[in-house]
Amino acid sequence: MDLSTTYMGLKLKNPVVVSSSKLTGTIENIKACAKAGAGAIVLKSLFEEQIVAQAESKLKRNEMYFWYPEASDYVVRLSKGSGVKEYLKLIADAKAAVDIPVIASVNCVSPVEWPAFAAQMQQAGADAIELNIAIFPFDKTISSLQIEDMYIEILKAVKKEVSIPVSVKMGRYFTNIHAMADRLAHEGADALVLFNRFYNPDVDIASMKVVTDNVFSSPDEKSIPMRWIALLSADGISCDLAASTGIHYSIGVVKQLLAGATVTQICTTLYQNGIPYIKDIVEGLEDWMRKHHYKSIEEFRGLVNKNTENTAAFERMQYMRKNFD
Repeated sequence: MDLSTTYMGLKLKNPVVVSSSKLTGTIENIKACAKAGAGAIVLKSLFEEQIVAQAESKLKRNEMYFWYPEASDYVVRLSKGSGVKEYLKLIADAKAAVDIPVIASVNCVSPVEWPAFAAQMQQAGADAIELNIAIFPFDKTISSLQIEDMYIEILKAVKKEVSIPVSVKMGRYFTNIHAMADRLAHEGADALVLFNRFYNPDVDIASMKVVTDNVFSSPDEKSIPMRWIALLSADGISCDLAASTGIHYSIGVVKQLLAGATVTQICTTLYQNGIPYIKDIVEGLEDWMRKHHYKSIEEFRGLVNKNTENTAAFERMQYMRKNFD
């Protein structure tokens, strides 16, 4: 039975990819993921805003930098360089430790300096780069088109610097997801990861402070990426599609593949069940394929899209049913 697939031109032994998180930030865990049977690994993200914030924190602690701007610039450059250097070492060590594709992840909000760091990631051995772009529509002075343009600028800037595949992990905060996805594919994205799952705020009524709630996904959330993957794949989008969020069990992997996903990314289930659970998910996929007499992933990928009624069902947003009895 052939579980292999090709994602962004990379050969994977199966479509189960470990997504970017703290779990993929150590060599020990990366080796454990590979041993458990992962098809590929996305390393923890290098956060642009975090490195900048750390640099600014250093400046605030010493009044000297107020009087010597050139020293301030030096500290910022040094902090960025240090953060990137650590990440490049993680890439190199991961490539030396495992024999499956290693995908670097960059959480960026601007197209200024970070594309150049992408070239360094390629030199360090990354097989591909996942751009984790998160530009929220919180500023009323910025139009939706301007936000979309920022995504495109970042993607194009990175593509100029590297020859390895580049994917974009996007959120759902777009007026027209279909149009944005098609635009990213047209501008050179080798894959789209649907969707980025953001932390949800809550209010602690005792302390009256904003806290983080609902950190982990639930299986019910898989329907959101599944809908858009089905619609985009049925429309023949010109790039690969990775399903992310809400995939906890092997049946979730099967459903996303039936909808047209190239690969599936898992995270929460590994926090809850442990990294070795990857083996259970892969074996569950294999068992389902055996039961339905499929010898390869390609035999059933996107199968539900061949029925126009299914496509219409994915497009249907809501309906009201009244019971007058």
